[in-house]
Amino acid sequence: MHPVPKVYFDERIAERYDASSADMFEPAVVDPVVDLLADLAGDGDALELGIGTGRIALPLSQRGVHVHGIELSPAMVAKLRAKPGGNGVDVTIGDFAAAKASGTFTLAYLVYNTIMNVTAQDEQVECFRNVAAHLEPGGCFVIEVGVPDLQRLPPGETVRPFTVTATRLGFDEYDIAAQGLVSHHYRVVDGQLQATSMPFRYVWPSELDLMAKLAGMTLRDRWGGWQREPFTSASTSHVSVWEKSP
Repeated sequence: MHPVPKVYFDERIAERYDASSADMFEPAVVDPVVDLLADLAGDGDALELGIGTGRIALPLSQRGVHVHGIELSPAMVAKLRAKPGGNGVDVTIGDFAAAKASGTFTLAYLVYNTIMNVTAQDEQVECFRNVAAHLEPGGCFVIEVGVPDLQRLPPGETVRPFTVTATRLGFDEYDIAAQGLVSHHYRVVDGQLQATSMPFRYVWPSELDLMAKLAGMTLRDRWGGWQREPFTSASTSHVSVWEKSP
């Protein structure tokens, strides 16, 4: 039986999610994502895994693409629903590695490192299979995710800071043998310290290609970003597109 994942994006995190990720909602960040996804969707429908509060789904819907989402957190969906146009987006509550949405899609997508929220390799493989079952022949699956940052981790060390400010500290704690990491977030909110820790499983581009192959999909494109920059050895993240066999 597929294990039921823990809901980390609860009411407390959902309440502050948009504000804490405000830079990711800027048009300069969102517009290139929507442009590429709208191009790939064409005249078909799109499926967003981990739709959250609608950062990408709402502007993509405004472009005329019908978007259906799968989301584990009811609290995040409530924030989506409260936004203009939010009630026009269909959402299935559940684990996107297993939950089913009605209909078929020309595009499915997972952005902002969300594939790493699936913390076991077998479940990541099931995510690809679940997507393939939803896609029409020739449909595309898009993932945006960082390249594992192990080159910056000195030998013998397991913790690396990713944010250090007067009101926020963030540290990634790596488990190299298990290909896992835990992100630790410490924020000062209204004079009080709030701490949150969340597990992830980092994944390599070649590993994702194999997962796609197991699900009947092949790599079509891989870029270093949403503006179709070349993917190189220096790229810190990638946007990859796999196509379901006709």
